[in-house]
Amino acid sequence: MTITSSLARLSLLAAAVGLIGGCKVGPKYARPNVTAPPVYRGADNAAVGGDTKGSFGDEQWAAVYREPELQDLIRKALANNYDVRIAAKRILEQQAQVKITRSQEFPSFTVGGTGIGATLPSSLGTQFPSPLVNGSLNVSAAWTPDFWGLYRKQTEAARAQLLAQVWAQRAVQLTLVQQVATAYLQIRALDAQLEITKETLKARQDSVDLTRTLEGGGSVPLSDVRQAEQLLYAATSEIPQLEEQIQRQENTIAFLIGENPGPIAHSDPNALAPPPQDLPTDLPSRLLERRPDIQQAEATLISANAQIGVARAQFFPNLSISASGGVGGDSLSTIFDPAGKTIYGIGSLTQPLFEGGKLRGQLQLSKETKDEMVLNYEKTISAAFRDVSNALIALNKQRAYREQQEKLVAAAKDSTRLARIRYQGGSTGYLEVLTTDSNLFAAQLNLVSAQQSEALALVQLYSALGGGWQS
Repeated sequence: MTITSSLARLSLLAAAVGLIGGCKVGPKYARPNVTAPPVYRGADNAAVGGDTKGSFGDEQWAAVYREPELQDLIRKALANNYDVRIAAKRILEQQAQVKITRSQEFPSFTVGGTGIGATLPSSLGTQFPSPLVNGSLNVSAAWTPDFWGLYRKQTEAARAQLLAQVWAQRAVQLTLVQQVATAYLQIRALDAQLEITKETLKARQDSVDLTRTLEGGGSVPLSDVRQAEQLLYAATSEIPQLEEQIQRQENTIAFLIGENPGPIAHSDPNALAPPPQDLPTDLPSRLLERRPDIQQAEATLISANAQIGVARAQFFPNLSISASGGVGGDSLSTIFDPAGKTIYGIGSLTQPLFEGGKLRGQLQLSKETKDEMVLNYEKTISAAFRDVSNALIALNKQRAYREQQEKLVAAAKDSTRLARIRYQGGSTGYLEVLTTDSNLFAAQLNLVSAQQSEALALVQLYSALGGGWQS
């Protein structure tokens, strides 16, 4: 009987045993039942957003953020951001782990050989051959049949973790797009506030010059000059604070796009324009398929479910089969002589009897871990519904707030104009000018904040609906 035929018989025997006993002891995964609301809750305690024609979250980010500057920043961030690159490496690491885990399902084969050769001096006599040669060649195989699905369940768990890493990377991309858009809108709001402050500063400087002229002519008291100076210095003190915040935001954006701290382009005039109304949100149940964090949570749950099968398989017998064969001789001509062959096979069967509760503890741990992952999956879904509802409410309420703030600014401007006319005509004191001017300045800054909040509500809605990772 040849070495090859002997190894083949052992392999066929192991395969037959595997076919007889091969089965999985782990539970089959079933998605938990989650009750989704029929529609999202929106503004004024009304249910809105039930459009089934599609979702705003299905749009690619370039179709949502149309500002060229912002689009350029997002592209750079997706290409260079450290978190995105780290997430990509984690996917590659998990792919390698899947290969390692899956390799346990297959037999292993090794081949090796030894050889010794030496030329001995003639002075040693003729009792040793010259040259002296000795060598061998052997082939071995080993296999642990996966009767109870131990290795298959481990592979299933590893693949689920790989899927979780893929969705984790997409979640990072979604978050990054949201962060870049948020930082850009914040810096544009600061730009607008700085511009308002500088315009206010110019008007207040003119007011100071006027009161000084009037005070020099004896028309107004010195207190009017001091009050005008108070308004002026209140505006000048705002400028360095706003400039500091702008530069800090530039550094934040630079970090997000993977660059060193430095200036960032931010001059688009339409960044704080009112977002469109009546955006489609689709049915809430479809959010489960779109949000990366929900998909990641489910993949982690699938992995935890597979680990139960791994723990159960530990209770059953474990069969290991190995075989080896080789040839050898004391000269080159006899190494491959069939008379020098050696063949042997070993099979071992082990059954756990007592391990101090270790196996039951592992099984209980895997079940409790799965239950935890179920709760985490449900929590993630509930948080997603909350995020969408909050974003819808914010978008509607911030729009109403911005519209009222625009009316307030218009009224404050006219009030300030009338107060200045009355003051120049001597009908009122400078205190009225001071009050109306301060109110106008505050209203203008608040209007910019309202515009920023409304624009950010759109960013939050897009992210809450699972938009931003689509390429």
